[in-house]
Parts: sequence; C-alpha cells; structure tokens
Amino acid sequence: MIPMSIKEKSLVIYKNKPAIATEIAEKISISVVGGDKFKVREKDIELIHPGPCALSDLAELPKGDVRGAWELLEGEKTAFNELAELIYGEYTPKTAFALYAELLDGVYFSGNAVEIKTRAPEEVESEEKKRGEKQKGQIERDAFLERFRTKTLVFPGDKKFLQDVEALAYGQTSKSRTLKDMGKPETPEEAHKLLLDSGAWTIFVNPHPQRYGCALASAKTPVPPPPDEERVDLTRLSSFAIDNAWSTDPDDAIAIERNILFVHIADPAASIMPDGPADKEARGRGATLYLPEGASRMIGEEGVSLFALGYRNGADTAGISPALTFKMTLNSDFSVVETDIFPSWVKVTRLTYEKADEKADSPEFAPFFAFAEANCKRRQQSGAVSIDLPEVHISVCEKKISIEPVKLSRAASMVQECMLIAGESAARWSLQRKIPFPFVSQGMSDLPKNPLPGLAGAYQLRRCMRPRVLSTKSADHFGLGLAVYTQVTSPLRRYTDLLAHQQIRLFLHGEKPLSEEEVLIRLAASEAAALAVVHAERASRVHWTAAYLFDKKKSVWEGVMVEKKGDKSVVLIPDLGVETQALIRSELEPNEKIRLVFSSVKMPEGEILFNQ
Repeated sequence: MIPMSIKEKSLVIYKNKPAIATEIAEKISISVVGGDKFKVREKDIELIHPGPCALSDLAELPKGDVRGAWELLEGEKTAFNELAELIYGEYTPKTAFALYAELLDGVYFSGNAVEIKTRAPEEVESEEKKRGEKQKGQIERDAFLERFRTKTLVFPGDKKFLQDVEALAYGQTSKSRTLKDMGKPETPEEAHKLLLDSGAWTIFVNPHPQRYGCALASAKTPVPPPPDEERVDLTRLSSFAIDNAWSTDPDDAIAIERNILFVHIADPAASIMPDGPADKEARGRGATLYLPEGASRMIGEEGVSLFALGYRNGADTAGISPALTFKMTLNSDFSVVETDIFPSWVKVTRLTYEKADEKADSPEFAPFFAFAEANCKRRQQSGAVSIDLPEVHISVCEKKISIEPVKLSRAASMVQECMLIAGESAARWSLQRKIPFPFVSQGMSDLPKNPLPGLAGAYQLRRCMRPRVLSTKSADHFGLGLAVYTQVTSPLRRYTDLLAHQQIRLFLHGEKPLSEEEVLIRLAASEAAALAVVHAERASRVHWTAAYLFDKKKSVWEGVMVEKKGDKSVVLIPDLGVETQALIRSELEPNEKIRLVFSSVKMPEGEILFNQ
C-alpha cells in the first residue's frame, strides 16, 4: 500500500466504525456518524483512505466480486488499496470502507489497512458451510415464528423451536428468544398463553409445580428397612388409621384402652438418619407435594411401603407395622397426666372418615369421640378459633377432572383432636427434657368483637389470622388455643415432623440430640422448600379448577356472599372450593346465596370469571 499520513478529511476507522479526521494535532479530532466528535490518539484509529471524504459519501456502498478476487489471489498477500481496486475497480473512500467491511466479515480475507491475507480454502469452505447452515436455520426459524403467530404449528417438527418458550413457562429461565423475537413480554404467564393459543399445550399441562421448583417425581433415595431394635408389642390394641378415601400414605393411627390414648405414628426416622442421603433429599423437598394429578413424595415410595401404617407394599393389609407411639395417660376430664414415647409394633385397621362416622356411637369408637369433644371444649375455653370453610377434593385421571365437595365429618374432627393432643404432649415432653425441638406457634390475632355467623364469619376470621411460626422457642398457638405445640404426626409428609422424630429417637437411644443451631438450620432449609410446595399446590388447584370449567361456559353455580368490597362482592362457591369477586347488581347481605354464571377463564393468570 502507498504510504499515507492522516490529514484533514481522511477516512479512518474508530472502534470498527467510519470516522472523518477533522483536525490534526497532538491528538486527532474525528467526527463519527451521528455528529459526535472525539479527540483520539493516532494509535486508536486506522487510516483506510487519505480523502477527502465526507461521511455522507458512505451512505451506499458498492458491491464487488469478493470471492472472485479471493480465488484469483490464491493465498497471496496483498495491499489494501490494490485489493480494493481488484474487487471494486477503483480505490475510493466508498470502496475502502466496503473492503474494510469485508475484512470484518472475515470469510475470504483477514488483516488490516497495512496488509491483507487471503484465507485458506479449507477455512473458507468451513465458514461458508457454517454460514449457509445459519442462513438456512434463520429461514426455518422465521417460518416457525410465522406459524407460531398464525397458530399453524406443525408437530412434531416445531417442538424443537419451542424449548425456550416452555422453559420460561415452567419458570426454568427468565428469558425467551422466541418471545423477544415476537415482541412479547418475557414472562411465564405470556409463555403459557402463547403455548395454549398456538395449540402446543393443552389445558392439561400444569406448569406450576416446576415453576415453583418442585420435583414431579417422588424422592429417589432408597430408604432402608427399619433396624432390628426393641419395640413394645401393642398388637393387642385395636388401632385405626382413619383418613380420606383417597389417602395412600397413612402415617397416624389411634387406639384407646381405659384411660390411655395411644397415637401411633409412622416411624421412618428409625431408618432415616440425620444428614443421611434420604434425610437431605427430604429436607430439600420440605414436604410431600399433593397435586390433583398425583403425589410427589418427600420420602421414596418404598419408604411408604415400609412405614405407612396398615399399608404395606401399596395395599391395605392387616399386617403389623413399626411405629413410634405417643402414649398419653388421661385424667377424668381427659387432660393428659403423663406422656410416654417409644418404638412399637402395631396392628392397624384402615377406615375412611365415612366408615368411622357410622361407628361413632359404637362401644369401640365412642371413647374416641368423647375424648375429642372434651379436648375441643378445652381448647375453645382457651380461646381456640374454629374456622370451617368449604373444601373440595380435585382429582385428575386420564384427562378426566373431578371436583367433589368434602363432606363434614365427625370422625375427621375427632382424628384432628387426637393429632393435636399428640403434638401438644410431644412439645411438653421435649421441653421437660430440654431437647431442641421444632415448635409451632401463632401470634394473637385481632379478631372482630362480633364476628358474623356462617361462611361469612369463617371468611372474616380467616382473614384475621396471623401466619404460623416455626422456631426452637416454644410459644402460644393462638388459633389452636394451646400454650405449647409442635407437629409430629406426619413424618412421611412433612420434614419438620421427621426432624422432631429424629430428635426424639436420639434422646431415647441415649445419644446427643441435634443442637438448637442445627435444628434451626434444618428448619430454615425445609420451610423454604415447604413454602414452595404450598404455593405449587395452591396454584395447581386453581389451574385444575379452571381446566374443569373450561368447556362449561354459562354453567350456573350457587355462591354465598361473604364480604362486600367496593362495587364488588366476595363470593364463595362451595361446590368448586372457589373464592371469587363478582359485580353483583342486587344488594345482598353476608351469607345470602346467589346464582353465578361461569363466563371465562384466563388459565395463565389463574383467573376464573363469573357473572351474576
């Protein structure tokens, strides 16, 4: 290349962009596209044409036979100005910048304004192939985006293009190239909406568990069989595991003998050691995830077969089960005089709440109900708050969604009282022995002086209740009317219950229980995971309710008005377990019934809309 020096109106390159030298001094003044001016050192710019040149001259660049020039040179080195003349027929500011653009592109040539090298044939062939594939890929992608916009996707071919959209809908990423290319907000809800609208997903895809980071499969870590240890033989007792008909992991049973109430609890802590593999996986999950489409268990399925009471190998049996028994000696007023906790063998019969209700007045079951009535009365006298709101059971099987109201059951309330007394007694037992323990408390709520009756009153009370608190410090549980409380009756379902069992067992075996700090660390980790489970379960229930109603436009449902909110009213629909806000034209009093018409759902947003 002919030696050149920078002078005014020379064409230079600054940060790979064209610029014009406007003043030559110790530092060179340059002007760039857009009108900005800079003072730069000579080494910061590259001279590609002596000028004179104006940036407007570069508005339209010439085209030349770049590949032909590359083939002609056959690996030789060449000067910048000579290559410009070879490709474009002349060396001008326009052709100089056009050539520089080709150098940046880097397919056929590399180098700078001083010297240029031709790239080897194998390099060019590889680059051309790569760019050809990229261009083909972009053409395919552009065609996919058009099909996505027009809801004409073709499967299974288009599935590969949807991976980033599905990842965003599942909450596995916060970005989506596809949504960005379509000018859509990059949110899980928008991704979900597009997948539904395009036909890529149906209403039977529930993204919420994964969105909250919950595993869809049960725990995989093997749980060993219970060790060979001394257990008290309680198989003489008539012990009953009473639960909903759909329960598949019974982890508590009750028995009564004269003035002694026995609460038998599944004993997975016999095999799951603190900080062992199964313990760590259970802690990471926090709790079993119960979805309408199935359960994702905190402890592996084999753990349920080994430890669920009266439920060996996935079937009801009359077999003997290992348990951790909470033996509570009762006073004449049914208060607990003494609590003893020990491993046991129990023979458990499973019953549904309905079957137990039928036996409520029998000699075998009447003592349970008498105890429950007395314990409930005791708690109420201590300020316990009773909130009865309608519940439903949602199940999904082979794309069939079922929603069934849960009937009120005396047996369910009775079992609850037995579990509460076991939790209260376990808390007192651990306090007496100074064992660091996961206590559950609830602060005092500011309740209305004259709460409304019926559903409106229950709704009113629920809104006043404070959240529960898990801590190693015991405190009152306001809602239950208990001065001290913990949860120990679901170690197959809740990690904090398993942790409590581990502490009990360490003490019973004469070993040092975990320290308060160790318990707190485990509580923090498991509760964070358990909170995600709660959110996933709640969002999933809304999702499946919306899916159930999806094809039931204009169906009529009976609701109960529970609260007035501005120009809208909060209405509970007991048969759906739904709380909704509706614009009601007539004036209603709390607890009045109203007929609502289902209008539409917004599944990605979890909104179910009704009109009067």
